[in-house]
Order: sequence, then structure tokens, then C-alpha cells
Amino acid sequence: MIFVGDDWADDHHDVVVMDEAGATLAYRRLPEGVEGVGLLHCLVAEHAQDPAQVAVGIETDRGLWVASLVAAGYQVYAVNPKVASRYRERQSNSGAKSDRADAKMLADLVRTDRHLHRQVAGDSEEVTAVQLLARSHQRLLWSRQRQLNGLRAQLREYYPGALAAFGGDLAHHDALAVLERAPRPEQGRALSLSALQATLRRGGRQRNLERRAHEVQQALRTPQLEAPATVTRAYSGVGASTIAVIAEMTRQIKALEAELTESFESHPDADIITSLPGLGTILGARVLGEFGDDPNRYQDARSRKNYAGTAPITRASGTKKVVLARFVRNRHLGDATYLWAFASLTSSPGARAYYDFRRAKGDGHNCALRALANRWVGILHGCLAHREAYDEAKAWGHRAGNAPDGTARAA
Repeated sequence: MIFVGDDWADDHHDVVVMDEAGATLAYRRLPEGVEGVGLLHCLVAEHAQDPAQVAVGIETDRGLWVASLVAAGYQVYAVNPKVASRYRERQSNSGAKSDRADAKMLADLVRTDRHLHRQVAGDSEEVTAVQLLARSHQRLLWSRQRQLNGLRAQLREYYPGALAAFGGDLAHHDALAVLERAPRPEQGRALSLSALQATLRRGGRQRNLERRAHEVQQALRTPQLEAPATVTRAYSGVGASTIAVIAEMTRQIKALEAELTESFESHPDADIITSLPGLGTILGARVLGEFGDDPNRYQDARSRKNYAGTAPITRASGTKKVVLARFVRNRHLGDATYLWAFASLTSSPGARAYYDFRRAKGDGHNCALRALANRWVGILHGCLAHREAYDEAKAWGHRAGNAPDGTARAA
């Protein structure tokens, strides 16, 4: 075996090659791209005949460079930057740091501790596309929410009637259509019923036009506190630009949803994933994209739960023992599993019984949902491992029978 440490930057890679005894065999700084990958293969070929005899440590699990290393047949280990930092401190406490030293550290890490790290998964191209679309969709939703929070704060300062008309749902097509047409309070008060109906219709509303237009008009014409005219004019300019950004974000979110739906539904695991309560097309695509589809990636349900971050961690020292939520985790997957657990409460009696059981034991809402999400991840692992669709009786039936009313008993 030989061990390669790859300390990457935007335009180059510092590479150290090490043997099993820990001796440095070679060091090179390679350019990014095709030329660099070719030089790396030549460097490796000088010391190893079989790609399977090469273990590479690098602080990322994605990108064209990493994909080329996996395709070459190397054992590629994506080392968390925090873990790499702690390993650097283990080797030296002087505080010295250089790209070459970091590459040597990564090579030494995979030489001695690769059994403690996970190889980069061999996910299919299809699931990589699903992950890309799902993450982009989710990031766009988060970005829009930040814009909405800013718009809500602005309207509170100069246009409280708009908040009264649309409540907390400023992303709704009704709100965007009216605010685009009337970004200032006096413009909103001047809108007639016919103008409001036409505006709502252009925004996409098809039902209850007259009733909704009347409700909006009443809210906009209700006496409200007003800012000075100069301040209102300035706020309306800022608000109009924010509204335009949110409207365009909403259109792009819908376009991404269409692409994500098409990509997800063409994947062979889609039917199994959407058979689980609480997982629709969008949320199911997020779960599939983050877990990947490499059948050998997770040794058992426990390892999948650990990767998802739903399994709690235990900190014990002497007589003190504390069980804590795992907050350092994949943010995209953590958000998806939380929403999945919440959505399943109304569609799965077993999930609802388990949630109620956790609440009765004293767990708060979020804690109970995390525990439920942990159960769901285990159930999903079983469904994928056995290539079977979800079955409520199999998933929760082993907990039924002791409740006096016949409902599922969670334990």
C-alpha cells in the first residue's frame, strides 16, 4: 500500500506520497484540472501497480478532482476539516502550518487511522444529479426566507396594512401580486375591488376572487400608523426591489421543483422512498440525495442513523453521563429528517403513537421529533436493504398489543 495526502486549493494540489512505514516517497505541487490529474496518476504509478493499493486522504468529498480519483480505483477518504485540524495538533503543538505539512498529515492519517474514516461513496450519476438539484432548491428556499424576513421588517416600518392583509405568508402569490402593483400604502388604499380582482387573477388565484379581494381591500384601507412621506418613499423603493427579488426567486423555485421531480422520479429507489409516510417528491428527493444510493455505504441501520445525525451522542466521564442531540451534522439531511418526522405524524398511527410516548416521558416537541426521525431512518434502511415498500404493520406492529385501545405501543 501507498498513502497519498492531498491538500487542495482552488488552483493547485499539494500531494505527498508515503509508504507503509511512514517514510515520504515523493512530494509535488500539481495544477488543478486534467494536467494535474494526469501528473498525479504518473506519480502514483511510480510506487504502486494496482490502483486498489492506493489510499488518498483529502478534505472534501465532492468535485471533479475527487470524482476522477474514485473513477481511477483509488481508496479515497474524505477527512472532515475539524478532524484534520485535531490530527495536526496531535502531531505538533507548535502551531506551525504549511500546505506540504498538511498533505503529509493527511497521508499519515490514512496510513494509521483510515479504518476510522469512511471512503467516498460510489454513488450513481442519477443520485448525484438529484442531490445537486435538491440542495440548490433547498438553498433557494432558505435564501427566499431571508428575503421574506427582511421584507416583513420593512413593511412593519411603513406599510402595516400589507401585513394585516397577508399575515405571515408574504411568499403567497396573492401577496406578491398586490405588493408588486401597490408597493406604497397610498397605492394600496386606492385599489378598487375590480383592480384587486384583476391583480389577484394575474397572480394565479382562480377561486374566491371576490371574497379575497374584499378582504384585502378592507385590510389595506384600515387606519394604520404612517411614517413621514419622505421615509415612506424611501422604504417603498427598497421594498419594491425586495419584492421583485422574492418574486423571481419564487419563479426559479418552481422551475427547480419541476426539474427535481423529473430527476427523482426516474431513480429506481423513488417508489420505495415515497412509500414511507411523510415523504413526498421534494422531501423524498432531499433524503435520497443526501443518503446516496451506494448499497455498501452503510454497514447497518446504526451507521445510517449516525450519518443522518438523528442518533444521540453520549458524553460520560466518571459518574457523570449526559445524552445529547447531535448538532454537528449534515444540515441539509438534518432539516429533511426533521420535516419528515413532523409530516408523518398525521399519516402514520405508529409514528404518532411513538411521538406521544416520547412526549409522555417528558421530551419536548423537538426532542420527540428527533427521536421519531431516528426511528424513520432505521425503517428506511430496512426498506432499502430488502427492496420492499413501507408497510405500517411491519414497521410498528412489534410495538402493538399492550395498549388497551389497540393502538401501537411505543417503547
